[in-house]
Amino acid sequence: MSQYLTYQDTNLSVGDTIAVSQEIQEGSKKRVQVFEGILIAIQNRETNKTFTVRKIGAGGIGVEKIFPVNMPTIKKITVKRRGAVRRAKLYYLRDKIGRSASRIKEKNTLEKAEKKA
Repeated sequence: MSQYLTYQDTNLSVGDTIAVSQEIQEGSKKRVQVFEGILIAIQNRETNKTFTVRKIGAGGIGVEKIFPVNMPTIKKITVKRRGAVRRAKLYYLRDKIGRSASRIKEKNTLEKAEKKA
């Protein structure tokens, strides 16, 4: 079970809140769509590696999307928050309802300590 992932010099781990910018083609037009949510799982190894992102959509409905790491339409991944979790897979979030479904303790990092000082 993998708990960490490196994508274009960005270190990701399970429990992080991330924003995945993906290029979508509609007819002859291209646009960038952002999918922001909690990284709940990282599967496989090497070229077949995928990661699952879950967000709470309109009406409190959970939406999950599985992204292959080597997908050419992914333009960038940014980390919004670092999560402090003890598990490699956060599938238990599927059973949570409301605000508790997207609430994970934040990891204390050196970056935050430096900003406050």
